Amino acid sequence: MFMQLLANGLIAGAIYALIAAGFSLIYKTNKFVHFAHGAVIVAAGYMLYLFYALIGINFWIAAVLTIISAAIIGWVLNYLIYSKLRKRNASPTIMLIASVGLLILIESLVLLIFSADVKTIGFLKIAKGVSIFGAIITPLQIIIIITAIVLLGFLLWLMKNTYFGKALRAVSDNKSLSEVLGINSKKIYAYSFIIGSAIAGIAGILVALEQNLEPSMGGHLMIKGFTAAVIGGISSVPGAILGAFLLGLVENFGIWWLPSGYKDAIAFGLLFIFLLFKPNGLLGIKKGIKK
Repeated sequence: MFMQLLANGLIAGAIYALIAAGFSLIYKTNKFVHFAHGAVIVAAGYMLYLFYALIGINFWIAAVLTIISAAIIGWVLNYLIYSKLRKRNASPTIMLIASVGLLILIESLVLLIFSADVKTIGFLKIAKGVSIFGAIITPLQIIIIITAIVLLGFLLWLMKNTYFGKALRAVSDNKSLSEVLGINSKKIYAYSFIIGSAIAGIAGILVALEQNLEPSMGGHLMIKGFTAAVIGGISSVPGAILGAFLLGLVENFGIWWLPSGYKDAIAFGLLFIFLLFKPNGLLGIKKGIKK
């Protein structure tokens, strides 16, 4: 039982980590809570359904088109909505309200276009799980874990060793000074949305393969990603990844003693504990307040 719950926790954590990493990347740069990130994940899942199940495009080509589509959606949201609000010096609260509105709008559009019927991709047929150290894991779940580890490793390398990563950290720490040094903050904002939304696209693909698609699932996924980011440190991408795996493990080990219906309650309980006692998260940086 222990090994099975451990495996289930790692699988859930891998998906949460992809959601939280993209969300944290956008938050770190733009300094507001982008709840519409959950809608991008839902849109990506339905784009995969459109390309693969309805149009009949080769799955791998459909997956690439889905990731590109998710990146474009993120760029459009930034260009049409957030950049306009930024020009008007909108507060983080206004940006948050706008993001919630976009979450509801995009989910409503998905509902209008695809209807409320549950959708399935059906690319990978149900396969017999393999036993790994006593835990039964399906081939799809192995793919989810490997994909998440490789992608998250690449993202951390990108942020630490490339010009984009250094520019992103500079804009995050001090926008005015970074612009004096020749860094275009508008481009960095746009790039953060493009990369973060592309990661959301990959998360959407994995969610679509692992479970059924529903138009209203974006809010639920975003709550899990947000919780993971808060646990690890909302402005820290490595922290968000760590928090995601911790959340996945706590949820699954929690149902060892509680009914499975309490999973969400466990997640919210963990969120409140960190908000009350460690609001900066595990790897978050506590900044002093000037008086």
